[in-house]
Amino acid sequence: MPEEQAKHAAPQGDFTISRELDAQRALVWQCFTDAQHMKHWWGPKGFKVIHSKMDLRPGGMYHYGLRTPQGQEMWGRFVYSEIVAPERITFVSSFSDEQGSLSRHPGHMTWPIEILTNFVFEERGGKTLFTITSSALNASDEEQKTFDDGRDSMKGGWGGTMNQLAAYLATLNAK
Repeated sequence: MPEEQAKHAAPQGDFTISRELDAQRALVWQCFTDAQHMKHWWGPKGFKVIHSKMDLRPGGMYHYGLRTPQGQEMWGRFVYSEIVAPERITFVSSFSDEQGSLSRHPGHMTWPIEILTNFVFEERGGKTLFTITSSALNASDEEQKTFDDGRDSMKGGWGGTMNQLAAYLATLNAK
């Protein structure tokens, strides 16, 4: 088997990224569990939240819409499976349409339809260590390969989103 194929023969495992945020865990938790907070920071830099509706409970859904800097709309959803306040939120993340039904990634037709995601919030002496762990859920081999190959893009996207959150938290801390 060629080396490139062998590299993707087995999943690379979970994708994980962490960031220490300069805010109390209770405030960071609020920013993830209140749709009004989410609309101020959710998404990569330059994206604007155009829809933010949350039903925070196991089986509930957060449905959001983003407008890209180029004016295109992107929709997504989280379907919550576990909520342990203020420590952890587990959900299945997916792209969606405007009504909240599942859809494919608008730019990557082989991106997994569902991503199992875990947000962990750890108190660190007045700051919060926020960790995201995600993995492709029920993915085909091609979808798993796309997920594995997309790690740099995920680092950039999540890094930008965490930058947006950090900037928003700074405005809240200043009040």
